[in-house]
Amino acid sequence: MNLAYDYPVLGAFWTAMWIFLWVLWIVLLFRIIGDIFRDDTLGGGGKTGWLIFVILLPFLGVFVYVLARGKGMGDREVRHARARQRAFDDYIRETAGPAARASEADQLAKLSEIRSRGDISDDEFQRAKEKILH
Repeated sequence: MNLAYDYPVLGAFWTAMWIFLWVLWIVLLFRIIGDIFRDDTLGGGGKTGWLIFVILLPFLGVFVYVLARGKGMGDREVRHARARQRAFDDYIRETAGPAARASEADQLAKLSEIRSRGDISDDEFQRAKEKILH
């Protein structure tokens, strides 16, 4: 039975290092598998071949994949992130409707109309105007 004082500090360091490397390896493996599925330039046969290579011979498969296709991984990730951001922005614009896209001039005109009706004071008008313009 190992007690805490029987386990040297260097041993604890190496154990933590191996756990870190193991987790890093798993993250890299899943990232490569995700990149294989995300790549639009690869056909079905190419994706199947890379996937089988990476799953059956994980160390060799991952290293060969990174050497052969690693440069494009970042580009594909950036394209995917931009497409997601574009889709999100389009959804927000569609959901918000025309009221959210009113120009500053329209907002100031409405604010001036509210002030002319006497619903807000001049001080409130100035504060709201500052909010719209900044």
